Amino acid sequence: MIGLPEAITACLFDLDGVLTDTAALHEIAWRRTFDEFLATRADGDRSPFTKHDYTAHVDGRPRADGVRTFLTARDVRLPDGDPDDPPDRATVNGVGNRKNDLLLAIIAERGVEPYPGSVAYLRAARDAGLAIGVVTSSANGAHVLDAADLTQYVRARVDGLTIVRDGLRGKPAPDSFLAGAAALGVAPAATAVFEDALAGVTAGRAGGFGYVVGVDRADQADDLRERGADVVVDDLADLLETST
Repeated sequence: MIGLPEAITACLFDLDGVLTDTAALHEIAWRRTFDEFLATRADGDRSPFTKHDYTAHVDGRPRADGVRTFLTARDVRLPDGDPDDPPDRATVNGVGNRKNDLLLAIIAERGVEPYPGSVAYLRAARDAGLAIGVVTSSANGAHVLDAADLTQYVRARVDGLTIVRDGLRGKPAPDSFLAGAAALGVAPAATAVFEDALAGVTAGRAGGFGYVVGVDRADQADDLRERGADVVVDDLADLLETST
């Protein structure tokens, strides 16, 4: 009784906002990064970073893609720079590295907590014999899984490091989810995708996955359905009470 069609044999979970509460920490880190950066600029729209900016431009995307997408929306253009640019350099990678430094500091201060309903669902999926993978745009996927004590459930992980290493397109392209299905040895049609980000739901639908679960952590249920979610829940534990 895990609320999925019988044909589904594997699950691919986004991490931040689906399994752990770290999406809120990402949002804080992005806000501080962009507000501080825009205050140094003479060009573009320098108004404060908002919740809408987070969901529309950076949520679910690889870090550099998020920087590019948001700054483009603010009419700011930066060179990409290099992946190891220092966090004070005015490049896409420099801004992204500043955000990552802030995120790691926030995680060190506050810790990482998994959603109890998500832990219950992971246990139920594992006990039902489903293969479990995590697909996240974050380069800190392994660190967050370990900190939340969730690594024990995960058979395959595709994260931001994988995306860069293998030259995958980030969400909303389906590449990272397709890589996750391949790592589990299952066909997309037999795999369920679990996402809280609009870009992630779009990626799941674009990849031809058998079932797409939208997790509504940001009061955007209608938008998740519009992007292609087959079902939208407030918490993964809600699926344990249904049968599809």
